[in-house]
Parts: sequence; structure tokens; C-alpha cells
Amino acid sequence: MSPILPLPFLFLFLLVSFLSAISDANHEDATRRTMEEFSGYPIHPHPSVLSLSPSSLSVDAVGLQRQIDELAAFSDTPAPSVTRILYSEKDVLARSYIKSLMKEAALSVREDAVGNIFGRWNGYEAELPAVATGSHIDAIPFSGKYDGVVGVLGALEAINTLKRSNFQPRRSLEVIMFTSEEPTRFGISCLGSRLLAGSEAAADALKQAVDGQNISFFDAAKSAGYNICQEDLPNVSLTKESYSAFLELHIEQGPILEEEGVSIGIVTAIAAPASIKVDFEGNGGHAGAVLMPARSDAGLAAAELALAVEKHVLASGSIDTVGTVGILELHPGAINSIPSRSHLEIDTRDIDEKRRNTVIEKIQHSASKIATDRGVNLSQFTVVNQDPPAVCDESIIGAMEAASQHLNLSHKLMISRAYHDSLFMARISPMGMIFIPCYKGYSHKPEEYASMEDIANGVKVLALTLAKLSLD
Repeated sequence: MSPILPLPFLFLFLLVSFLSAISDANHEDATRRTMEEFSGYPIHPHPSVLSLSPSSLSVDAVGLQRQIDELAAFSDTPAPSVTRILYSEKDVLARSYIKSLMKEAALSVREDAVGNIFGRWNGYEAELPAVATGSHIDAIPFSGKYDGVVGVLGALEAINTLKRSNFQPRRSLEVIMFTSEEPTRFGISCLGSRLLAGSEAAADALKQAVDGQNISFFDAAKSAGYNICQEDLPNVSLTKESYSAFLELHIEQGPILEEEGVSIGIVTAIAAPASIKVDFEGNGGHAGAVLMPARSDAGLAAAELALAVEKHVLASGSIDTVGTVGILELHPGAINSIPSRSHLEIDTRDIDEKRRNTVIEKIQHSASKIATDRGVNLSQFTVVNQDPPAVCDESIIGAMEAASQHLNLSHKLMISRAYHDSLFMARISPMGMIFIPCYKGYSHKPEEYASMEDIANGVKVLALTLAKLSLD
């Protein structure tokens, strides 16, 4: 039997309990108001919507720059370049680093079969579809340290910024580090996000995919600790109920924002990329002994097709149509030998899928005509991928515009002519992208650079937009 307190002590105990309850209620109400002020949305339905002062958004710029520099150290080439190829030793170390940062942020961390990494901050209505954000950290040979990385580390800092503001999300917020956005090792771009979007073509391509050392995708994955087989690939895909929205923060990879002095780019659409592989076969021969009229030169056929690509792109009538012959290889590759084989890889893009496909048809027609005219064999013309463009969601665009205005940051609507994981995440949920300026538009080279001021601005816009969408 518990002792009975004397009446004065009982009164004092009840008074302290009452005051403590009032204090807790006041603290909870203050926290709720902070959340409402930050997001611009009420946590519980009531008519008032308060605004957040931009000064209350605290980005740890020093810590974020340190993380960018530390991640750049996981590279197979010396600084200032970064080389981080899928499933390499440096890639595995970088993945561990990202997971450690997610755990430091108190996120629940998981990985799927191919190594897409997810860090989730559970909302107070965790059963609702989450709001996701993220990018990639793999890097092509001799590139820079900001492409993709800003969208992963910046997303984590956006989460930490929200936490420092005592914000509590209604929908869960999830940071994704996508596996292999770059096609460097196995020739498939946006591998992780394609599989998340349920791409059967990507899954089928991986069954025969090998790298330059003839190592299969599955053997490379096993060497990195991912013991997967072909049957596991369909399990990577997500349902359309997984996320209510997806956002990606990224450097522009072009010069427009810097040249115009604009702080934030709000993407309205992502151009549709297509990749083509072409092979010509000729007779070859000695560079001195075979006379010009008798030649069957696979090298000249490739050169003529490269110029035809430029001609067809320029004739499209739109500045948004682009084409690049990024690879041109000749065999045997000797100065005194007529090329007997040539190989080209062509990239062509447009925000208009029909216009881009018309360019592809014209390139194919030119390849056939060139082969006939030059007496060589067109042994391959393969469209490796022919992805549709993606349009950003209007409500997300509006939220990003409102966030930029609220933060007094200049912004402009723009098209992304580079493709990103967002292109495929748009197949799962509504999607939006935030661009920040980068030095001279440089990317995929060691000189790639974004100032911490611009990165911090992007993090703030991302944080505020995530907050709004999480409470929507």
C-alpha cells in the first residue's frame, strides 16, 4: 500500500505537476508554430498560415564542404580529379561513408539488391507515401567532385537543417543515393533509378552486360558485397505508391545561371536522351599500296556519318535538339593502315521526343546511304536506349518558386538538357529539380566547381520545398 502524502505535500505535488503540464503544452505549441512557420503549412487545421524568416534556416556550410572534400578523396585518380566507378573499391568506401552520414543524421538506412541506398526520416504519419530526394555519387574518369554529390550530401544537409529547426514531417522524408547514374562501366546510364522504375529493358541488358575487362555485372556486384542474381532484379522496382514526390538538387552543368547572375534554376522538363551504336566494316589495306579509287575505307564512312549527325541535328529547327559523336574508334589504328572497321557511339537529345526520333531516323538513313556509296558494310546500327522526356510536376515547380521567393533568391524556369535520375523517378511519382550555378558551366572535368554560397542556397530551397511537400 503506497503511503498517503500529508495534505500540504499533496497540494505541492499537484501544483508542480500542473505547472509541468502547462510548460510541456507551451513547448509543444511553440514547436508546432516553428514547424508551421518553416513550412508555410498548418500542422493541425486552422486558418492561420505563418511565414518563416530566411535567417532561421541554418545550413552548416563548413561541415557540408568538409563532407564534399572527404567524399572526393575516395577516388582512383589524384585530386583535383575524381574517378569513382561502379562497384570499385573506392565506390564501396564512398558508399560506406554515405551510410555513416545517414546514420549520424538518425535516419533509418537500407540498401536494395543493386546498392541503391535509402535513408529515411519517419514522419508522424509514416503510413503516407514519403517525399524523396537524392542523386548519385559515382563519377566518370577524371571528373569533378560536385556532379551528383551536391544532390546527396546537400539532401542530407537539408534534412539536418530541418531537424535543427525543430521541424517534424508529416510524410516521411527519404534521401536516396542512386547506384550508377553514369554509364561508365556497363554502358547503362541511370542504372539504379531505371531499375527502381521497373525498367525491364535495363534488367534484360544486365543479364549480358560485361565491362572492359569482360567482368559481368553480377560478378562485379558480388565483388562489392552485393550477392545478387538475375532473378533479384525485378525486386528492386518500386510501386507508384512509394513516394508522393521526388526532388533532385544538382549543379546546372551549363553556364546559363552563372552568366545571368541567377541563384536558382527551376527545371520544367528533362530532355529525352537516345544512344546509338554504329559499326562499319571495310577491306582495309596498306596506306600506300591501295589506290584511292579501290578503297573500302571504314574510317571515312565513320567520319562522314559524324558530320551527318551534326547536319541532321542543326536541321531540326530547334535549339533544343543536340547530337554528339562521343566515341569514334578505328581498327587497326595504325597510321599506315586503311581502317577496316570503325565504331561510333552517338548521343542525341531533345525535349520533344518525336523530333528527336526523327533525327534518329535520318541518322540511320545516312548510315545506310554512306555504306552503299563507300562500298562498306553497315554491320551494326543499334539504338541502345530511346527514353522519353520527363515533364516536372507543376505543383512542385510552384513550391520551388515559392521557396525561392520566400528566401529572396533570384530564380528562372529552365530545361535540363542533361539527363538525371529524376528522368526515371518521374515514372514513379511527381518530380522536380533544383539547379544551382557552377563555374563556367564546367562538369565532368576536374575544374567542375560550385561555390558554397550557391550550394547553401540550393539546400535551403530544397529544405523548404521538402517541408511543404511533407505536410501537403
